[in-house]
Amino acid sequence: MDTCAECGFVYDLTRATDVAALAREQVVDYADLLLVSDAANLRRRPEPEVWSPLEYACHMRDVLFVQRERVLAARRLPTPEATPMGRDERVEHDGYADQRPTDVGRQIRDAAELFANVLDRLTPEDWNRTLIYSFPAREERSISWLAVHTLHELRHHLLDMRRQLVS
Repeated sequence: MDTCAECGFVYDLTRATDVAALAREQVVDYADLLLVSDAANLRRRPEPEVWSPLEYACHMRDVLFVQRERVLAARRLPTPEATPMGRDERVEHDGYADQRPTDVGRQIRDAAELFANVLDRLTPEDWNRTLIYSFPAREERSISWLAVHTLHELRHHLLDMRRQLVS
């Protein structure tokens, strides 16, 4: 098991089957922050190279969509390559900073529901299917790992958002 030094998340693959429910729960916090926080604070970057809370929320929305597609690919293809999503480029290409927080809040909940639905439909054998994942190093990873990694991303970036909105 790996542990994230910054947020304390533990990669426990035995909890992979819980990720669908946990993802649905976690995005409620994102949507709530996007609804109750001042739009100017949501758009403010603390440093030029650090994303704003709104940009983190947009990123997580897109991660959920991308991870859903990766799970579907791993179910139908033998060890597919998970093409990098272009996380940094998306911030500008999709105009994350200009999006409406209420729209992003709705979209992230929809994205989590779609991701969770795909996880809910996995058979016990499916959780062991693999794909080539490029982060943190290019390696063959199971769908179980992908699910747990996605939950880590959700928790970690929510922490990033909260830290910025409190300060």
